[in-house]
Amino acid sequence: AGVGLRGRLSHRPAALSGGERSRVALARALVHRPECLLLDEPTGSLDAASGRAVRELLLDQVRISGAACLLVTHDADLARSADRVLNLENGVLNPLKPQPEQGRPV
Repeated sequence: AGVGLRGRLSHRPAALSGGERSRVALARALVHRPECLLLDEPTGSLDAASGRAVRELLLDQVRISGAACLLVTHDADLARSADRVLNLENGVLNPLKPQPEQGRPV
């Protein structure tokens, strides 16, 4: 997957930013062309700009690969990009009503 890190190829993991590490993790997840991606808070520890970059990369790569994607997130923008959103509250999983912004596959 093209994750924009070609210039950081020789850097050790500790020298990468949080956003760069997230992009490496996404590339590692996509390299074997999985039919389904399972992601836990892919933008959770990132600043706003890095979160947007990883979110757009994730959406683009899922669209290109055609993989299904199941993710856990507190990122409202990422959740709005999903075809279906479920909310877990007090141990009960309930569907949320689709929002007008929804519709891009995640």
